[in-house]
Amino acid sequence: MENYKLVLPEHLNHYGFLFGGNLLKWVDETAWIAASHDYAGCNFVTIAMDTVEFRKTVRQGTILRMSARRGRVGNTSVQYAVAVFAADLVTGAEEMVFSTNITFVRIDAAGRKTSLPAEQLPG
Repeated sequence: MENYKLVLPEHLNHYGFLFGGNLLKWVDETAWIAASHDYAGCNFVTIAMDTVEFRKTVRQGTILRMSARRGRVGNTSVQYAVAVFAADLVTGAEEMVFSTNITFVRIDAAGRKTSLPAEQLPG
């Protein structure tokens, strides 16, 4: 799944660069949408995010493309690899600015973890 975001002035820190917390929020949302789409009717919460390392600075006006791909699937959890690319609007070239893995666990109405649907489990 892919998602796009335009970096606006309200997304910047006091140095004029994208505030890292905004990027983390967008990455988490993109992966959550992918999980919710892949497992319709399931409720997910984020339980882990791997390494957080911002590779490049991002300025106002940048269009970010976030790509989420399903990875490891467990009994109650699923992991998504998310990569974020900044597009050069003049050349169309993209450069990776961030990537991580996010793990979600499925929960029931009481907030307890519960198994993923059997038809969605590997093997």
